Amino acid sequence: MRAVVQRVSSASVVVDGRTVGAIEEPGLLVLVGVTHTDTRASSAKLAAKLWGLRILHGEKSCSDVSAPLLVISQFTLYGDARKGRRPTWQAAAPGPVAEPLVDAVVEELRALGARVETGVFGADMKVSLVNDGPITLVVEV
Repeated sequence: MRAVVQRVSSASVVVDGRTVGAIEEPGLLVLVGVTHTDTRASSAKLAAKLWGLRILHGEKSCSDVSAPLLVISQFTLYGDARKGRRPTWQAAAPGPVAEPLVDAVVEELRALGARVETGVFGADMKVSLVNDGPITLVVEV
């Protein structure tokens, strides 16, 4: 499982002209990609990592300051553009495998006490954010 994590001042996701998820205070925007070998345990491990990741101001984590997270599925994180000009998506898990695992990341975060907003799996989403720092990390579990 792979995530691109951005420290943000605010972030939102819009589907069909309607805001479906937003955080209006400092927190994390997390784009999550799933590959074929990921499991429910991968989801739990990623959630724990995100909840405790100390990249907020003052080296704090979301768990330290109850900061919100906006979690959005992103199959393109497993795109491979090493050959040619057109990326392949072979390493990305198909929707029926990936969707429950992205949902599990959200469930695990909420079980840890996180306030989590989400996008809509498989939708054409418009993501807006104010990257704070900027700080952007790739996290793999």
